[in-house]
Amino acid sequence: MASKSKAARLNQISYWEGRLEERLKTLSEEGKDPQRVAKDPIVRKIRAKIRETQSRLNAIEAKEKKNEEMARRKAQKAAAPKKEKGKKKKSEEEKQALSKRQQKKLKKKEQKTKS
Repeated sequence: MASKSKAARLNQISYWEGRLEERLKTLSEEGKDPQRVAKDPIVRKIRAKIRETQSRLNAIEAKEKKNEEMARRKAQKAAAPKKEKGKKKKSEEEKQALSKRQQKKLKKKEQKTKS
């Protein structure tokens, strides 16, 4: 399983950068030109690993930032005074408790009694 810790990813980046430096040094000692060095499969693989690790590190940092923001919002919400809810009238509660069909029946019944 891939590491999700920031410290481990930072260690990985430093490891891969060290390997890249070694490889570039070896290739320069062999006298290879920069175009061939850029196309070297090992150099490309190491650079890909660095990009991948950096991408994961960015994701970890984004997640940490999001968690901090959520904690800050939660603290603000806890510190804010709670609003009291107003009491509703019974008639409104009864009407809301009745379904539309039941309300329609009541209206019809009331109209019949009026006629």
